[in-house]
Amino acid sequence: MIRLASIFADNMVAQRDTPISVWGWASPGETVRVSLGGVSAAAVAEAGGKFMATLPALPSGGPHELVVAGHSRLAIRNVMIGEVWFCSGQSNMEMPVGDATNAAAEITAANYPMIRLFTIPRALPINKDGFNPDEPCQHWLRRPQALPINKGGFNPGWNECSPDSAGNFSAAAYYFGRELHRRLGVPVGLIDSSWGGTRIEAWISRASLASDPLCRKEVADYEAYLQSPKAREDIARYQEHGERAFVRQDPGNQGLGRGWAGLAFDDSAWPGMDLPSSWQKAGHNYSGIFWFRKEVNIPAAWAGKDFILRVGACDKHDTTYFNNEPVGATGWEIWDAWRTPRIYKVPGRLVRAGRNVIAVRVYSFRNQGGMIGPANAMRLEPAGDSPDASIPLAGAWRFQVEHNFGFINPAVSMQPPLGPHNPNSPYALYDSRVSPLLPYALRGVIWYQGETNADRAYHYRSLMPLLIKDWRKAWGVGDFHFLIVQLANYRQAKDAPGESAWAELREAQLMTLAVPNTGLAVAIDIGDAGNIHPKNKQEVGRRLALAALAQAYGRKIVFSGPLLKSWRVDGGRVRLQFDHCGGGLAAAGGGPLKGFAVAGPDRKFHWAGAAIESKDSLAVRSANVPAPVAVRYAWADNPVCNLVNKDGLPASPFRTDDWPGVTMAPALS
Repeated sequence: MIRLASIFADNMVAQRDTPISVWGWASPGETVRVSLGGVSAAAVAEAGGKFMATLPALPSGGPHELVVAGHSRLAIRNVMIGEVWFCSGQSNMEMPVGDATNAAAEITAANYPMIRLFTIPRALPINKDGFNPDEPCQHWLRRPQALPINKGGFNPGWNECSPDSAGNFSAAAYYFGRELHRRLGVPVGLIDSSWGGTRIEAWISRASLASDPLCRKEVADYEAYLQSPKAREDIARYQEHGERAFVRQDPGNQGLGRGWAGLAFDDSAWPGMDLPSSWQKAGHNYSGIFWFRKEVNIPAAWAGKDFILRVGACDKHDTTYFNNEPVGATGWEIWDAWRTPRIYKVPGRLVRAGRNVIAVRVYSFRNQGGMIGPANAMRLEPAGDSPDASIPLAGAWRFQVEHNFGFINPAVSMQPPLGPHNPNSPYALYDSRVSPLLPYALRGVIWYQGETNADRAYHYRSLMPLLIKDWRKAWGVGDFHFLIVQLANYRQAKDAPGESAWAELREAQLMTLAVPNTGLAVAIDIGDAGNIHPKNKQEVGRRLALAALAQAYGRKIVFSGPLLKSWRVDGGRVRLQFDHCGGGLAAAGGGPLKGFAVAGPDRKFHWAGAAIESKDSLAVRSANVPAPVAVRYAWADNPVCNLVNKDGLPASPFRTDDWPGVTMAPALS
């Protein structure tokens, strides 16, 4: 019986103008013939049953049928030939269209049958099912309970882009692919292999990590741990109880006994909070369990009717009450509960005319917590009636803290044990989410990651090129294009110049442009001070697509904002010259340039004025620094900065000095 790697499925896209490898398993010694679009190739299954046939390159077009025949026959239908991009990174790549800006309208408009979407679900390679890493992709379909289920009908294979499939797909990847499809007019296949909160070391192969001076010891320590009795105990506990065995447990529902869910309870002394929001945004920088209460007035005509209660997403778990009775709960059974909108039925027997009370108990054991919406997903409506006949729930709520866990650092205390179930184990994601795809032909990679590595930004200078070299070697098709999203602005702006780990990470990403066939989408102007997951993924995707169009497809367009080319001290000024100026340098929104600082020999930075002198140059000076020796621009977690070119693309943050910063690992050449 012939079977194919799971990447070969109905609706797939194969890379145009490139030989197409097709692989799977058959009986040892069986001859297998593969045909697609009028070309064919044959292969003989080796002793272990694996075969690989390589078809000649094909031009864009379709739909075709991929036929694989030996003692049995398989047919993969609706196959297109076009452009294939691998989309990877952490949560800002993983973030779906449904959580990004203007989600409802974008999902409704997502009718692009020539864009095909493939999401690799969260599954790691060694499990109770006995997955063998030498069998690429097969584990993705072995554990259906681990697959993301989309209410609109998303399935774990290839999906035509439609309102049913787009909402759960990576927003950055979708908007990138949409722009390519519009501009190139060819089918586009997008493979999303991302995992929130992961560090770059997990995405690099063991061999490459072992070649890095700072990673070699980590690999050795990790592999020694895996052989230890403690590892066996930890992994067994995780296999039995999952992540919940390694997080701060819910101490028990004390609020219910205190009447916090009930109509009779007087919450007038509770403080208020505008929702949707995380409680961290409201000034409570800790994990724990919060109760939220809101009174709603029900018209007499609706009394006794069944209602639908929508409270939006609750980060992480919730129990929701209506007039003191539980009407719904979401917890460990949902792998992405933190972002899953809550939709609960309220039986008519609970609904009374006049005053009613909704109470939501939210338990969060790491990162942010709270009722995070979005606002348009928070409403109470009679079941079966028009959504227009609803009571909005966004806005003022009252809250009380039931349990304060204190600040919990997820990087050190909230991970599963190192090993196959921890996505941050060295080379774990390379083994489970990269190597199973090899050698599926592609045009290039888009990459959005770095937040988790910000505390080791200097080391990222070597790790990012290491990953690119590693993946290019693994695919074996030369220096394919690799496009990087530079970290967006985040956290509160600072009044004075200072050091920044996020700025150092952005610098490491900028330095990666020294690697051939790489590009950078600068996002320093589209972040969110209070949200590490900024919602404007449309512009992220557009900027990535500009880089692809120019670098991979030869379009003569402005694709980058200004990048520092050279600098020199001229008396009390520092003169800077830039590449990628397009129609010329400018200040976004008009007015003076912002974000520049200079320092003298004492290495103390002071804000500086800047003036554009020509299409590609400007001068910086500060009255506080008569003898400048260094300039920095946008050097902060969330800088106030506005240098752009006249095409509106922002300049990358930069510095001219190489002084030690806040990440302690040494810089590697």
